[in-house]
Amino acid sequence: MADPNDTRDTGPRVGSPLWAYLTAVITIGFATLVLAQLLTGPAQLLSLARSPMFWMLAVLVVLGELRPVMLSSSMTVGGTYPSTMFTFAALLHYGLPVAVLTQAVAIVVNSAVTRKAWHRVMFNIAQTTLALTAAGAVLAVLCTHSFPAASWVPDGRDLLAIGLAGLAYFAVRALLVSSAVALHERRSVHRVIKTTIGHQSLVYAGLLGLSPLVVVVMNDSPALVPLFLAPMVAVYFTATLSVRRDHQATHDGLTGLPNRKMLVGRSEEAIAEARAGEKVGLFLLDLDRFKEVNDTLGHPVGDRLLQIVAHRLTHSVRPGDVVTRLGGDEFAVLLPSIRDAAAAREVAARLRVALTEPVRLEGMTFDVDASVGIALYPDHAPDFEMLMQRSDVAMYLAKEARTGVEVYVAEKDRNSPERLNLMGDLRRAIDRRELRLHYQPKLNLASGQVRGVEALLRWRHPERGMISPGEFVPMAEQSYLIRHLTQYVIDEALEQAAHWWRIGLNEQISVNVSARDLLDSALPDLLEAGLAQYHLPPEAIQLEVTERVLMTDQAYTADAIRALNALGVQLALDDFGTGYSSLVRLQRLPVSEVKIDASFVRRLGESVDDERIVRSIIDLVRSLGLRSVAEGVESDEVAARLAEMGCELAQGRLFTEPMSAADATVWLSEYRGRAVPDLGFLRGSDVLDPQ
Repeated sequence: MADPNDTRDTGPRVGSPLWAYLTAVITIGFATLVLAQLLTGPAQLLSLARSPMFWMLAVLVVLGELRPVMLSSSMTVGGTYPSTMFTFAALLHYGLPVAVLTQAVAIVVNSAVTRKAWHRVMFNIAQTTLALTAAGAVLAVLCTHSFPAASWVPDGRDLLAIGLAGLAYFAVRALLVSSAVALHERRSVHRVIKTTIGHQSLVYAGLLGLSPLVVVVMNDSPALVPLFLAPMVAVYFTATLSVRRDHQATHDGLTGLPNRKMLVGRSEEAIAEARAGEKVGLFLLDLDRFKEVNDTLGHPVGDRLLQIVAHRLTHSVRPGDVVTRLGGDEFAVLLPSIRDAAAAREVAARLRVALTEPVRLEGMTFDVDASVGIALYPDHAPDFEMLMQRSDVAMYLAKEARTGVEVYVAEKDRNSPERLNLMGDLRRAIDRRELRLHYQPKLNLASGQVRGVEALLRWRHPERGMISPGEFVPMAEQSYLIRHLTQYVIDEALEQAAHWWRIGLNEQISVNVSARDLLDSALPDLLEAGLAQYHLPPEAIQLEVTERVLMTDQAYTADAIRALNALGVQLALDDFGTGYSSLVRLQRLPVSEVKIDASFVRRLGESVDDERIVRSIIDLVRSLGLRSVAEGVESDEVAARLAEMGCELAQGRLFTEPMSAADATVWLSEYRGRAVPDLGFLRGSDVLDPQ
């Protein structure tokens, strides 16, 4: 249950405040240790070496130093070692020189077992020496006997002195350790003491309170001293169970990193501690293309990759920064203190550099990258929840723009209160089936015959009126609503197709879906069930996706696309020409139709470059055996030019606006199967545009 965020073994930078503090404490502590040993004569040490009782106590000190009692996995300064009970007993019974020497030996043994860094070992020896010295000084002042004296056994009259000595011991240790932790994590000493004093004081009170009893038993019945191991073992087991439960509640089981629960607590602490002019930073990291690793090599390899990423992140942040795993391939990094946005960008860049080092697993090499969103308190948010939300917004902006790192910018935040209200209204509109599909026919430019219709979503808000799909569809794509919206549109389209096919209007309906929908394994099952429910053949529906799907390598191996192809549902590529993909890649997808984006079509006759692009697309699409469809045809000249270029189908306001289901039924009934070589005649009809 070691915390990956524990960086205490990392040596302090020479000249830093932490380095200066450790140097001072170690110097004073070792000087005190040496001075204490000079107070002990060789004869006293030789007599102690011949005492079995001394060796028994020394062994108990060493055993008690091997493993601390932990009451909480999130404690800042670690646990409390039971050796305290026996070391304090040695102080009472044998005096300060023997106590500090025994404790120093136990700490060295502990470091050999746990492999602590040398600066931690020396600091621990120094701070325990100073704490014991403080306790010894209190005893020397308050006790009536000459202290230190050999083999002293306290009685009831010494309880006050022993209590104050124990308090001095605890206070000095707590202050020295908390100060080191505060400098290491760049936190206030007050905050560190406040978060740890409760647990530490309870354990120390119990251990120090038993020390006089150890001395009494040593004097009267030495053979009974080992019985003190029994309560120690009981405390260990109880504390271990408590820590394990606490660790499971606050840490991720796979990586060992803190989870969201601990992130909330540490973030709120950091915000509470932040003084005027100080900032708290929160990073949200999402691994790019991680799903491809899981899908290709399986979850065990993906889990191993996440563990490697966790290790790299924790070793790339500063002491005191907190790396957490929120779930899946999403991580968060809390910076309790950061200068400004520029400094936060530097930290984020360092994290991305650490992640981009190639990873080799299962004989394969992976390039790992991440998108990072940054939000700062108080610049961007007043509390943790808002800080989390806005770092999430920045992260998605980094993904969309492919910049890698983005700092939150309010002007780019689409998650305004109005937007959230609109999402709630959209959810209700889907549930109440208030959305409507309008239909725009696609015509053959050579014959004028109808060759299917495109379903276009319309939403008339009860208060805001007509809302453009460009406003609410992208919003749905960034939330859980897109799946519900897609299911709604497909069901509406299939129901309308079933009605048309029953009355002899066997026209194919094209439905727009997002790339995310297309890769969803549930989509083929949804379509198969819908086609069976309405007794429709697969050619009754076609799915349109944007050109961006060609940029996703996952699309060429997705089981969902293979299942759609096996089902017989055709795909069309919408808005082609606006991206950066190549037509050659079309051969790798079961696409039957390519729709040329309206932005190129409208400028035919005005721009030589656009005309050259459109002609090239039409020629290449035809060479691949696919249909070309021109969108946004609005003039006779453009229609004639497209026909001359060999474009097969067209749609646009020149022929008809998108129509409601009822109007489209009338329109299709009038013109279905009618050959109209002269498009001018078709446009001259009174019922061509019923709206």
